[in-house]
Amino acid sequence: MKPVKARIRLGLVTGSMLTCADNTGAKTMEIISVFGYKGVKRRKPKAGVANVVKCAVKTGDVKIRHQMVDAVIIRQRAPYQRANGMRVCFEDNAAVLVTDKREARGTQIKGPVAKEAVERFSTVGKIANTVV
Repeated sequence: MKPVKARIRLGLVTGSMLTCADNTGAKTMEIISVFGYKGVKRRKPKAGVANVVKCAVKTGDVKIRHQMVDAVIIRQRAPYQRANGMRVCFEDNAAVLVTDKREARGTQIKGPVAKEAVERFSTVGKIANTVV
């Protein structure tokens, strides 16, 4: 995984709801845990754009509902700052389902994708319509 050049504010905690932005069949997901998070005892793990999280699918297609999946966060409502000083925020919190090798499971992404997520996961950028 490549490092991200932006100062990403970790705006999502465990229990936050995400919308699934790809065509895998999932609609909404809940964050269960964050991969690679090292924090203080009793503090909730936090995640931001381009982080890999473990999610539980709450609504969606019957085949994928109530499963635990890995996902990459591609949009977050909380503003974060890029290296050039520009602040970026989106209208919703969204993620894309990925495999164990961190490749996208879907074939199409609805809506914009943060540039930081594409820098870290190039397979997500290949199926994205717009990169912001």
